[in-house]
Amino acid sequence: MINESKNQEYLTKIFKLIRQRDEIVFADGKTHFNKTELRLLSEVAAAKAEGKHLISTQIAKRLGITRSAVSQIVNRLEEQGVVKRVGDKSDKKIAYVELSTEILDEYATDIQNCKQFVGRLVEEFGEENFEQMCALTEQFVALVKSKVKNKPIIGE
Repeated sequence: MINESKNQEYLTKIFKLIRQRDEIVFADGKTHFNKTELRLLSEVAAAKAEGKHLISTQIAKRLGITRSAVSQIVNRLEEQGVVKRVGDKSDKKIAYVELSTEILDEYATDIQNCKQFVGRLVEEFGEENFEQMCALTEQFVALVKSKVKNKPIIGE
């Protein structure tokens, strides 16, 4: 069994990794949107690609920020014509966040810049290292989820 001191060290390392993950920007400074806006737009676009729509609460959960923060971001992006709120046809209380058609070109350019930047990073880091890192991270997250069972996980 691992001693208390080692457990504290491991917990500290995990919190540090989470903090560092949140500081990562995958765009090399060449985007129309800030990091949080780009993540929000990516979640909305990914949901649309799957034939789904997201409400602010779902976006907040995916980004790990408050619903209030999402509302502020969506308000700002809506004023700029980047996103729009679309009411649900059957439940008037629900409003989905969608990308406006006018912004799709800028968003596509930003995603292309991000893909190229990540490609350069993976090339330098090594594809084998990258794949191994992803596989180990997925294994660790699956293990955590299997042990926590229906309780919220940090960062989820």
